[in-house]
Parts: sequence; C-alpha cells; structure tokens
Amino acid sequence: MLEVKLSIGDLARQAGVRASALRYYESVGLLAPPTRVNGRRMYDASAADVLRLIHLAKGAGFSVAEIRKLLNGFDRTTPASARWQAMASRKLDDVNAVIERAEQMRDLLKKLLTCTCVQLAECVAPRRA
Repeated sequence: MLEVKLSIGDLARQAGVRASALRYYESVGLLAPPTRVNGRRMYDASAADVLRLIHLAKGAGFSVAEIRKLLNGFDRTTPASARWQAMASRKLDDVNAVIERAEQMRDLLKKLLTCTCVQLAECVAPRRA
C-alpha cells in the first residue's frame, strides 16, 4: 500500500497553521523531521494527528517543553491516558496557582476602586487606628 505524503503547504492548510509553524515544531522536537523528496519536505499523513495533539495540548495551556514530554518523554508502551493524567495533574496544580493569584489581584483591584486617597503615597502608607 502506498503511504500518503503531504507537502508542507498541504499539511499546513489541512492543520490550519502556517508552514513556518511546522518548521518551528520540527526545530523544537514536536514534529518528526519529514522525508525530503527533491529537497522538499514530505510528511506522512500521521503528522496531521500529531498537529491535532499539539493543538489540544496548547489549548490546555501546555508549554512546548511539556508537549515535547507528552509526545516523546514517556516509554513508548505508556498509554495515552497515563500520559495525559501525569501531565494534566501537574498542569492543574499550576492553573490553580494562577487562578488563586488572579483572585487576589481581582480583590485588590476591587479595593482600589473604592480608594479615597488624595495622593498616591497615602495608598501605601500604613493605616493608623
């Protein structure tokens, strides 16, 4: 059976990304380097699946390094579910910390909306009882 090969332009269009994104993903180890035919990149059809995984992981807030680990940092026999669970539990801790910080920022901003200080120095001066 003949393996379907896609040019960089075809794969980029299919995935809804720019060709430069594909070259970047190759350079950072997210996408395997394709075979070259007459100097042109020719990707296996499976590269589209990898790009969908990258898109999914980016949507969940994973960094390039984290996505690389998800794709290549586990034993080949590790099922996808175990990979996602390991990575998602760590990322969820990070997201909860960001949410906590954002809530603190929101509370402070709400407080600042009620500020009655005349000069900025008053805002940071210790309050006297």
